[in-house]
Amino acid sequence: MNKIWESKSRTLAGRMGRALAVTILALLVAMATGCIAKPPKRVVHVPNLVVPDSFAGLSDTRSAGLIPWRDFFKDAHLVALVDAALQHNQELNIAIQETVVANAEIMARRGEYLPKVGFGAGTGVERVGAFTSQGKSDERSGIAANLQKYEFGLYSSWEIDVWGRLRNLANAASRRYLASIEGRNFMVTRLVAEIASSYYELLALDRQLKVVTDNIALQERALDLAQAQFQAGRATSAAPARFEANLRAMQSSLYTIQQRIVETQNQLNFLAGRFPQPIDRANTNFLDNQPAALAVGVPAELLANRPDVRQAELELKAAGLDVDAARKAFYPSLGIESVIGYQSFDATKLVNTPDSLLFEILGKAFTPLLNRKGISADYISANSREMQAVLHYERAVLNAFVEVSNRVSLTRNLSEGYRLKQQQVDRLSQAVDISTELFNLNRADYLEVLTARRELLEAQQELVEMKQRQMVATVTLYQGLGGGWRGTGLEPPDGADANHKFTQGEKK
Repeated sequence: MNKIWESKSRTLAGRMGRALAVTILALLVAMATGCIAKPPKRVVHVPNLVVPDSFAGLSDTRSAGLIPWRDFFKDAHLVALVDAALQHNQELNIAIQETVVANAEIMARRGEYLPKVGFGAGTGVERVGAFTSQGKSDERSGIAANLQKYEFGLYSSWEIDVWGRLRNLANAASRRYLASIEGRNFMVTRLVAEIASSYYELLALDRQLKVVTDNIALQERALDLAQAQFQAGRATSAAPARFEANLRAMQSSLYTIQQRIVETQNQLNFLAGRFPQPIDRANTNFLDNQPAALAVGVPAELLANRPDVRQAELELKAAGLDVDAARKAFYPSLGIESVIGYQSFDATKLVNTPDSLLFEILGKAFTPLLNRKGISADYISANSREMQAVLHYERAVLNAFVEVSNRVSLTRNLSEGYRLKQQQVDRLSQAVDISTELFNLNRADYLEVLTARRELLEAQQELVEMKQRQMVATVTLYQGLGGGWRGTGLEPPDGADANHKFTQGEKK
């Protein structure tokens, strides 16, 4: 029995080897005889990577975009808000799940160029026609016309990736996974910048509320003085009426500011992924905040620092691999199908070895000859998508440079404008003091006092708004340089590739 089994095994191995050899030989013969048409010539689309040498004449050795966000923001309340958002912001968590989906695509693509093996079992009834060669043979052998059929075994199929098409598709999926991580990091930079901007807006509103409150107190004292002068016959009734009207306008503006404070707090809570609640914040004078002086580096660093640029670059590489895969679809495909198991019409003899042993191997080569429009359309589409990826990449680089250039200019102009606005507030404060003193001595008209105080209030509010714009401009410049995603705990570890499986749990 052992000798019979060994003989069967050698026969099986020999047949498998011959089937594979015949398949490969048929493929080579088809190629040699010119039956396989040549695929279209590969056209490589190269993006324009030439960028200016500096941002408006500024050039530094190291970009501030490399600074982790925890080191960039010094306010503990702001840091706590960003921490909460990184954990609970719904949009960010959706982006994290998208990276998990992209990683699963890699697993699916890699599974396509590995052999597929499965176990199968089945039973049924087989009836062979009486006027067939097998029917006549069964009749002479005394086998019934209707036979039960039992079988089980291992079934496998394998498309041999001779040209590397399947590997190109898997590598393209790997690039898209990494691109999804960069897209998520870009969302992080926008989230951090939006939280910081809203936080500074909240501080500015607090300061504006205090400015209006202080002016209301001064206006109330001025109203009392105007009423006293009217009662003493030193002024007409127009003076207290105008002072009271101005006072009511200031009091009305308080509610507008308070409503904006409520909406800004709710926006911050929304970004942090939680229901409305009071926002803890610094109670210092907002005007004492000094915007950080940022080093902008050189424009070429944007290619490495900006997540959106890196995402576009990876998408471009993936598109190029897709083109290669589409081009190789014109080549023949080589596959092997096999089965090994047991088959019998008698259940009691199903596992008899080697009599009930079932084995089959089939090698096949397939090459498209006619009706190649489908793969041609795929190739044309892949080429167009690669060209789109090139343009997206060039646009991302251009947009990054323009953003940084604009924000560098904005921070510079706001700094000069704030200095002059501060001088205006100082001079108007002096004018208010002088006009108030003259009015008290009945040597100045009440209109001079009202005009001076209205101009001072407007200038003070504009000063606060300009300080807010300064702080926000610094934040957006930091974002434009690619800052905000480092140090979040969301980036993959150093040296991570597409095999790294990033999940939501890892961010904790």
